[in-house]
Amino acid sequence: MKRVAANDPVAIREIGSKYYNNGDREHAFEYFTNAAELGDASAHHELSIMYQKGEGVEKDEKMELFHLVEAAIGGHPDARYDLARKEGRNERFDRSAKHFIIAANLGHDGSIRALKEGYKHGFVSKEDFAAALRAHQAAVDATKSPQRDAAEAFAEKFDVYRSSKLLVEKMLEY
Repeated sequence: MKRVAANDPVAIREIGSKYYNNGDREHAFEYFTNAAELGDASAHHELSIMYQKGEGVEKDEKMELFHLVEAAIGGHPDARYDLARKEGRNERFDRSAKHFIIAANLGHDGSIRALKEGYKHGFVSKEDFAAALRAHQAAVDATKSPQRDAAEAFAEKFDVYRSSKLLVEKMLEY
């Protein structure tokens, strides 16, 4: 709570996540909004999801897109991936591929699979696909550590979904 009082956007977002997971969408929205105003990309992504689903707020495609773009600009790989999918659904395949490439460069696995399909169908060049594969591997390698490997082994052993929030909670219980 000291970090929340000091306006730490990550701490504020985590409080929002706690409210969200407990079903209190109204308070979650308030905390996510506060964290987003402080520049937290993950909070923007959470808000985009809330606006998309109409959870705690009225469905609003413009606000969904606003927060999705802000999260993507802030470096959130899932937001970049979601933008790519949205562009693909709107048949803007060049823009979609660019977003997938950026997400892949951030280490997003789903983007590599999407780029592979795009390459198969001629929407992605061989050079762009190869560059994205190299950048993706570099991003994945940069995040490797013995602690991360141990956490992953723990998650697999107990069949825990690889969400960092759930993983931390389960590890604390263990």
